[in-house]
Amino acid sequence: MVQHAPATNATPTNAATNGSDRLRVVVAKPGLDGHDRGAKVIARALRDAGMEVIYTGLHQTPEQIVTAAVQEDADAIGLSILSGSHMTQFERLMTLLREQGIDDVVVFGGGIIPEGDIKPLLDMGVARIFTPGAPTHEVVAWVRENVGDAASAHA
Repeated sequence: MVQHAPATNATPTNAATNGSDRLRVVVAKPGLDGHDRGAKVIARALRDAGMEVIYTGLHQTPEQIVTAAVQEDADAIGLSILSGSHMTQFERLMTLLREQGIDDVVVFGGGIIPEGDIKPLLDMGVARIFTPGAPTHEVVAWVRENVGDAASAHA
């Protein structure tokens, strides 16, 4: 089930908040990890910053996440993984994106990811990994800076 992040009374601070200029980000929880508080916090921060956020819910497969990203015309996919399956989940997602010729969707993630696994994830094409304690404003700023350019390039 795909859910859009709930609305609040916050005023968007992103300059690109209308029409096709608005960044679209799929936030997903792959695998058996049932803890989604962090994913929801990030989804809300991105949404409050003026981005359109599609939250896929818990227990998604990489196939479901890629399908949601295609259907929603996403500019980025953010994975939240706490279960230790990050190498497998990211690798499968990146493989599916390549197989489908999707090279304009920026993939980033966060969660409980050991420092030693970050470089291999970046090497496989994941653009950024945020570790526990990363401030939401840092995630928002990174998405604006790194996804904004990719979104403009494929618009």
